[in-house]
Amino acid sequence: MIVKLHLDLLGTPLPAGDPAFAEARAHLAEREAALLEKRRVVAEGWGAERVHRKGKLTTWERIERLVDPGTRPMPVGTLVNWGRRFAGSRRLAPGAGVVTAFCRVQQRWVMVIANDNTVASGAWWPLTPEKIERAQQMALNLRIPVIYLVDCSGLFLPEQSRSFPGRTGAGHIFKKNAELADAGVPQIAGVFGDCIAGGGYMPIISDRVYMTERAYMVIAGAALIKGAKSQHLTSLDIGGPEVHVHQSACADVRVPDDEVCLARIRDEVGRLPGTGVDFYRHGVRPEPPLYDPAGIEGLLPVDHREVYDIRQVLARLVDGSLFHEVFADLGREVITGLARVSGLWMGFAANVLEPQPHPDGRGQRPGGILYREGIARLAAFSRACSDDGIPLVWLQDVAGFDIGVEAEAQGLLGYGSSLIYANSAHRNPVFTVLLRKASGAGYYAMAGLPYEPVVQLSTVHTRQSVMEGRTLAIATYNSKLDDEFRIATRDPEERREIEEGMAKVAARIEADMDPVQAAARMDTDEVVRLGELRDWMVAFAEMSWQATGYRRTKNPRIWSIHDLEVLTRGRRGGGELADGSGAGTPDAADPGAAVGADPAVAPEPGAVSVEAPMEGSYYWRPAPDQPPFVTVGDVVEAGGRIGLIEVMKT
Repeated sequence: MIVKLHLDLLGTPLPAGDPAFAEARAHLAEREAALLEKRRVVAEGWGAERVHRKGKLTTWERIERLVDPGTRPMPVGTLVNWGRRFAGSRRLAPGAGVVTAFCRVQQRWVMVIANDNTVASGAWWPLTPEKIERAQQMALNLRIPVIYLVDCSGLFLPEQSRSFPGRTGAGHIFKKNAELADAGVPQIAGVFGDCIAGGGYMPIISDRVYMTERAYMVIAGAALIKGAKSQHLTSLDIGGPEVHVHQSACADVRVPDDEVCLARIRDEVGRLPGTGVDFYRHGVRPEPPLYDPAGIEGLLPVDHREVYDIRQVLARLVDGSLFHEVFADLGREVITGLARVSGLWMGFAANVLEPQPHPDGRGQRPGGILYREGIARLAAFSRACSDDGIPLVWLQDVAGFDIGVEAEAQGLLGYGSSLIYANSAHRNPVFTVLLRKASGAGYYAMAGLPYEPVVQLSTVHTRQSVMEGRTLAIATYNSKLDDEFRIATRDPEERREIEEGMAKVAARIEADMDPVQAAARMDTDEVVRLGELRDWMVAFAEMSWQATGYRRTKNPRIWSIHDLEVLTRGRRGGGELADGSGAGTPDAADPGAAVGADPAVAPEPGAVSVEAPMEGSYYWRPAPDQPPFVTVGDVVEAGGRIGLIEVMKT
């Protein structure tokens, strides 16, 4: 039925007292406690006392007053520069001295970019420009308004060579300002204090600029003018609200203090055109998942070699735990499908971790690896979502591409390139979540950060790598190892040196794969708790459907996905029950089942009609020493599918 998708219930309740669940949750609790402590340290900055003595609010106090009551900001880039030290400062620069966060203001999603005035008076450190630019790009991709809360003392000059020049240096912020304006994205700025040198351009390009009585915008501050021109002036004299609101017209409105400024900014957002979210729900009410999203905390084993059911994860992310799987019987090492989140359609593509049957019937293949069929399935689904304007979420837990003689003969390089092309040329909003492994070319192919998803999230379990630490240590010392990867020499001193060297290589790689370090380098946008993923899905959905008129959207009746499903029906591995199979009572598998028979010929009473394409190889059991998939007398539900049936064929 083309006008309606049939949604199936995903997942099951988690068994009470399951030791594996309890163990996973215990490991997670320890790691997430460490993450929460890091968030606390970043939010605290260098302390609020100095800011309060000036009669100003801290950055987070401003954000709390800006957002809608009862809503929670969703920061990105929290851990940028975590643990890094810089010349000329005895202190660290938590969060690179700037807060970037998705926030709800007047029932609309906005991107807030706010200098952290507790950290060196809001100075720009190395990676501060890149963090601001990344947030601006997110807003540009989604066409959501940007609010700048400016309180910036300029570049941190001892490290100016790492933040001023270069393609993504501080000047690129202003290019992004211009690109946002060119795309018609509303920008609103509140200037609360210092706004020196290049920082002055950020608010001025904005559509509306508010200045408090403590704010000033200057190309050069009072100290520099005193040295250059011997003029004794304050920065307020040079570029305060009296100058820029009443003389230069570089600002629009003069307000007495932080509180009034934030209230006025909220009023401005309320005057913007409304959101398209309710319209694109098509009359469907949002509903929570049937299963508690907190259950994800015990689903993902900390050991990356252990598997889990990705459908159980999806069941805790989507509305009502209802899901329509697309291409369900093709490339079963992945899952692709559609679901509603906050009442809005979203696409999902994810790795399946459990072993799956080889399409040629040769036993099973490990999950979490991209094989030809799965790659083709992902590429087709990605293109369909782009064509239909459906936002797409990638849930990665990928060990990489299949390798070996069969993989090369099948042309995996070509199929992988097709998927990369699809993820490079899409027009729909795309989001990526790295659940655990994000390895090798699989990380690239499944819309990793190099392919510019709107947002890439990591969890405390995430590991981004080409090669595991132990594997790289073996490769590094390969000439010193035997065929079993054991140290070959018997010399005690040489053995000790090799052991120490291998341990150092493995330890360094393990440290590099830490998601906190990845976030510090901006190799991922944010490290989130597993229990927060549902909230992020809601934000992704609502932000994707908020703005109207800037990207392709289709009524679900005319999605191209419907066409693809019709064309792939009946072209699945093994046999498929004919559409005419009776309903209501189960049928028994019968030796007279008409495998490959003319579908126009009615089957004998009690027989099951089966279709199979007349090409290729068929295997009737997983392995020679295992029982067949279906035998005479087995009960088959009417309308169900049989994986493989014994076929005699030459």
